[in-house]
Amino acid sequence: MVDKIRHDAPVLVIGLGRFGAATAGQLDRLGREVLAVDTDESLVQKWSERVTHAVVADAKSIDALKQIGAQDFSIAVCAVGSSIEASVLITANLVDLKIPQIWAKAISASHGKILQRIGANHVIYPEREAGERTAHLVSGRMLDFIEFDDDFALVKMYPPKPIRGKNLTESGVRSKHRVTVVGVKSPGKPFTYATENTVVSNHDLIIVSGTEGDIEKFAALE
Repeated sequence: MVDKIRHDAPVLVIGLGRFGAATAGQLDRLGREVLAVDTDESLVQKWSERVTHAVVADAKSIDALKQIGAQDFSIAVCAVGSSIEASVLITANLVDLKIPQIWAKAISASHGKILQRIGANHVIYPEREAGERTAHLVSGRMLDFIEFDDDFALVKMYPPKPIRGKNLTESGVRSKHRVTVVGVKSPGKPFTYATENTVVSNHDLIIVSGTEGDIEKFAALE
């Protein structure tokens, strides 16, 4: 069922705190139809002009969700994080309404485990993920860091000194350091895919993929 969800399907976003509002706002910018729901009338008022629809409703009540047509959505985001009890109740309601794809925000590992057990397909830990990302970026050489499953990461960074002025085969990026330079951006030019003959200079930016540990070592090279 999840596979058949249209890539532009409307999204139900419950909770208009910082995370929910950021999610709803970005979906709207991407041209997606959004129904945003919150119990706070002033938040709903504020967002009613920014997203397709915004309504005041208590999503802890399955009847309230039915009244706003929640059961017609194939994707829902439970962005309520301040109360674990509310988050669990809302997620359980979304499961009961048989919404095929449910994303839920968790504030701790145990909270996330409960959400998964009751049927959330995707659990998001925004604070933890932001904290982990910041830890990688404060070292200074990495400009952006995205971690995927299984310890795999993609990083935008300045090239370490040992690989500058040589092509990627000569500098042994993959053989010595076990990372792959995916793309290179020279000043004033767009990103281009890297090949073994690409020469990286002092002023370039590079996109590197590999395991988190290998990238950390690579970034620390002097």
